[in-house]
Amino acid sequence: MTDTFILTRVHAVTDNTVLNNASVWVENGLIRRVFSETEPLPPQTYKLPHLDGNNAYAFPGLIDLHIHGFAGFGPENGTTEDLKKMSLELAKQGVTAFCPTLYCGKPEDMEHLLRTLAPAAGTEQGAKILGFHLEGPFISPAKPGVMKPQDISPADLDVFKRLYEAAEGKIASVTLAPELPGIFPVIEFCLERGILPQAGHTNATYDEFLAGAARGVTHATHLFNAMSPFTQRAPGAAGAVLMHPDISCEIIADGVHVHPDVVSFLKRVKPAENIVMVTDALKPTGQTKGPFIANGEEVIFDGGVWKRKADGVIAGSALTMARGIQNLVDFGYSLPEAAACASANPARLMKLHKTGKLTEGFAADITLLDDSFMPVKTFINGKEIL
Repeated sequence: MTDTFILTRVHAVTDNTVLNNASVWVENGLIRRVFSETEPLPPQTYKLPHLDGNNAYAFPGLIDLHIHGFAGFGPENGTTEDLKKMSLELAKQGVTAFCPTLYCGKPEDMEHLLRTLAPAAGTEQGAKILGFHLEGPFISPAKPGVMKPQDISPADLDVFKRLYEAAEGKIASVTLAPELPGIFPVIEFCLERGILPQAGHTNATYDEFLAGAARGVTHATHLFNAMSPFTQRAPGAAGAVLMHPDISCEIIADGVHVHPDVVSFLKRVKPAENIVMVTDALKPTGQTKGPFIANGEEVIFDGGVWKRKADGVIAGSALTMARGIQNLVDFGYSLPEAAACASANPARLMKLHKTGKLTEGFAADITLLDDSFMPVKTFINGKEIL
């Protein structure tokens, strides 16, 4: 399968605009050039394979930094084969890179899971595994969300070092509560090794959150969800994120976890480049037959989200990245803004070189969506994923 070709008849979503009836020249897995409809293709491209985009929208490959599973596959199943199948299924949905996310668990259980799963990273054939996202175990017992309270642990650097070693260093990010006693050595360890520490499942006061930010925790996990709220006398974690433009954040853009008008409001108070759209999708997302299991518990799909069957508590999202793009546009984001939230912004956060944009010299990670925002084709490093 070639990684050099001309992709024709697409609406190319670039940094600032949408180029209609455009063409994308891909050479050796990189984007050589994006042509608008008024620019003639150079003669050297005539003999290259031409792929008809059929008027689809060409986005930079979608990057999901927070996802627990898809189509029945996920880290919780505990096998490398499962993780590789998740990679392939996500690629069919337009995702070109992702961070498999582990639930908060007892440290010894997370350690065993990471040791089992780590060999999958680098052998996947679909969406690239950027490294694991650990959602815990150092989170606030006051803000567990759907996490199991008995699995939450006090901050302990030695515990985190064992997790890091079990993962063969393949930890991309960790959600933690910055107010916990003993958390600062963990944060320092992460920053020294290029691991993104992000504040979430936190009951931090406004001042505690900013103290964490001063230490390097400048990214927030699923803003507004499982964190101390923004009120007039106690701005909390959510208020700190809103009021400090340099603090970036995840947003679950399913219209349920966060009201659509709040998602729209967010880009009026925060630079768009600091908003990262994630799915936080659970393992049964994309499954057609039940029973549906997530984090060892049966869930049901109700009201646009997964809910724990036992008590009706929201267990997580059923969002896909492609549907998230559509939602952001419906919520008032431009196509380039939505693309940045799903591609360029997470790429920059993960320090991915030359990734996340349809521009010269960048990786030819390209997602084609039709005018209903349904995935059509996905290219990773210029190769079509079937």
